[in-house]
Amino acid sequence: MENQICPPDDPDFRLIETFGYCPDQGIARAALHVQRLQASAAALGFDFDRRAVVQQMQGLTSDVRLRCRLTLGRAGDLQLTTAPMPAKLERMRFVIAATRLHSDDALLRHKTTRREIFDRARAALPRGIDEAAFLNERDEVCEGTITNIVITTHDGDQLTPPLTSGCLPGVYRQSQLNMGGLREAVLTLADLKQAHSIYLVNALRGATQAIWAPQCSQFAQFA
Repeated sequence: MENQICPPDDPDFRLIETFGYCPDQGIARAALHVQRLQASAAALGFDFDRRAVVQQMQGLTSDVRLRCRLTLGRAGDLQLTTAPMPAKLERMRFVIAATRLHSDDALLRHKTTRREIFDRARAALPRGIDEAAFLNERDEVCEGTITNIVITTHDGDQLTPPLTSGCLPGVYRQSQLNMGGLREAVLTLADLKQAHSIYLVNALRGATQAIWAPQCSQFAQFA
């Protein structure tokens, strides 16, 4: 088990799970969401009632597809909000963020309300750009503001950055690792340039083919 982390001294600091609800199928990969939330609660010293979490998720009903956001407070309190599911993008255009992540920041491995660096990058995205991907202090590819990164090499290998680069263990990413079709590998900008294809993935949208936008080399002026 991961050593306990001291969370920020902020009474509004919470853990987050974001997932989609489909009337005919319920919540995709629900068990992985519960497992990740429980692991993060243990690592940060949050109270966690698994039965209450499952009841919240199983109690969802709707005639339309929903984007759901479940948060957990330090005392184990839960808040669930929903909104219409956003339209799926055929492709996502991304740039490289000027700001670096630090691979030794343990909170990067947990989905929390501490999102200032990601929110700033999203707010600064140029028109027509959907995502910003971060590098760490070693020039390794980490993750996007709301996505994990997956590449397919010309040899057919599917690779995603390891958590040690400074990444969130995304639920969709984990589902693909569990199935054996995806493996972790340290990636660099050279790997992105040489990739046969790039996908940006998360639990809400699944996998979306990505295009590294021509503006990437100038993104520093927007960040």
